[in-house]
Amino acid sequence: MNDLARTSDAALPARSDLPHAAPGPQAWIVLAMLWFVYVLNFLDRQLMSILAKPIQDTLHITDGQLGLIGGLYFAMFYCFIAIPVGWLADRTNRVAVLSIACGIWSAATVACGLSRTYGEFAFARMTVGFGEAGGVPPSYAIITDYFPPGRRGTALGIYNLGPPVGAALGIAFGGAIAAAFNWRYAFIVLGVVGVVAAAVLPLIVKEPPRGGLDGAGTKPEKAAFWPTLRMFFSRPTLMLAALGSGATQFVTYGLGNFTTLFLMREKGMSLREVAVWYALVVGVGMSAGIYASGRVIDHFTRKSKVVYAMAPVISLTLAIPFYIGFVWAPSWPLALTFLIGPTFLNYFYLSSAVALVQEEVRPEQRVMSGALLLLVMNFIGLGLGPTYVGAASDFFRASHPHNSLQMALFTLVPFYVLAIGLFLWLARIFRRAEAG
Repeated sequence: MNDLARTSDAALPARSDLPHAAPGPQAWIVLAMLWFVYVLNFLDRQLMSILAKPIQDTLHITDGQLGLIGGLYFAMFYCFIAIPVGWLADRTNRVAVLSIACGIWSAATVACGLSRTYGEFAFARMTVGFGEAGGVPPSYAIITDYFPPGRRGTALGIYNLGPPVGAALGIAFGGAIAAAFNWRYAFIVLGVVGVVAAAVLPLIVKEPPRGGLDGAGTKPEKAAFWPTLRMFFSRPTLMLAALGSGATQFVTYGLGNFTTLFLMREKGMSLREVAVWYALVVGVGMSAGIYASGRVIDHFTRKSKVVYAMAPVISLTLAIPFYIGFVWAPSWPLALTFLIGPTFLNYFYLSSAVALVQEEVRPEQRVMSGALLLLVMNFIGLGLGPTYVGAASDFFRASHPHNSLQMALFTLVPFYVLAIGLFLWLARIFRRAEAG
């Protein structure tokens, strides 16, 4: 028997035995609060890329240094701390872990605004990464225990609207605050909002029973660290989903951390124009793509798990020509028109990968498995993507002094192709399992 049939049958009860009742009002209230915290999570994470030019002007840092702060330095804490935090959350109160994490990353965001040197700013950003490591994995598991199978793709799709909304609000409000006052005020104001949210969270979200919606045969247990680690990295389906997502994020984070700087420095946009037009493109395009992907996953995976792989394959294939058009466009209005395509199509992988991992592992392994998924895809994408683009831009500066970022962004196209290949490999495994 192949890997998929062997492991997925052992992980959960048969899907026909699982409850499909509609979630109650409390589940939606919990989802709304977790979503708001995720908005703050991503908003704080993206502020640096949104305000890259004024930060560069103040702290006198290069594209390569900017890429390291937003990429490798941040990811070293964000990705690897997530594993022990995920293990702890699987064994303790997940809501408490999330609340403490939100307080840490929000206080560190305030510290970013108070930083006076490159070293101080880099240390504050690493602390933001440390706090944000405890944000998403507990939320995935809490949502999975509030929403039954058949509803989780939509719920996780709505939750994953946090990044586009956070990015759009960050562009709009962060850009507006920085244009009217100073980039430091944007960090301080948004950090204070996060500290308040951390205090309110436990009053609204209560810890749900682990595996309570996964059928009568599921017994909540405390997850063992090493067996969970071995399980995740030994299963081709989980690893291919993580690696395919990582290759996709190499593009999305590599692009996202430098888009504002690219539009301002090489396309001629002002910070006020970015705060309006780029915010609209990100808010509408990315939100629509993530929500649509969640609905697609819920609808089509009832018949075949192949959709977990083919949804990203199709969307990423369609995104490539729009991405090339965005990087090539001679003016910012045309560039933003092309950018609508990638912002809608680039994120179908996210709901797919998250829902697949949460469905394929046991309830007591969900937080740590979510953390392992984030470790793989974020270390590749968040850690290496911006670092690579910043270094490539510095490399091209000598030969292309006026469009070094454009040249660097063109070199991301092969990573689209790599991601498509990995998801096609995953689709092949699912097809073999269903045929057998």
